[in-house]
Amino acid sequence: MQHDEPDEHDEYASGGRPLPHAAQERWMRPYRPGPWRVGIAALALMLASYLMFAALIMVAATSVQGAGLCLGLAVLVIVATLRLLRVGVWLSRKGLRQVTFFSTVTLPWRQVAGVRTAQQPVKVLGMPRTVQGQALVIVRRGGDPLRTLVTDHNADFLGRVEAFDIAADAIEGWAAELG
Repeated sequence: MQHDEPDEHDEYASGGRPLPHAAQERWMRPYRPGPWRVGIAALALMLASYLMFAALIMVAATSVQGAGLCLGLAVLVIVATLRLLRVGVWLSRKGLRQVTFFSTVTLPWRQVAGVRTAQQPVKVLGMPRTVQGQALVIVRRGGDPLRTLVTDHNADFLGRVEAFDIAADAIEGWAAELG
């Protein structure tokens, strides 16, 4: 049976991004991880593979304690890398979730007072150095904003201003539709 009309809940019918009215139950990031984040993750996973290979060599040399240490470090690097790849803003019908490296804040849509972009000093790749840039500001009911996580100079959008604008518009659209 041929199916010519796209399903309203088909995420590929809207160019790969679900529309706010087709909000889904699963948490999704409305943008892809940027090249800086993916590159750092790739280097970290390469380090983990070298550590696992070192553990293999140490087992062959009967140094079980050293092999255990290398294997433990490799697992730690892999877990940290997976967490690094999850950092960002995630959306679902339930609300907005802001994932940082060490914590996660989940707000139901009724607690989100506003989402907007603002010109302000932002950190470059999370380092202490700041430059003037754009940031996505998420304000809770009660007035206090969440920690600024999505900027045009973070690991997802450095050098990709257009991608930042698209992601900010998508998050603002979800907030306007479901908030």
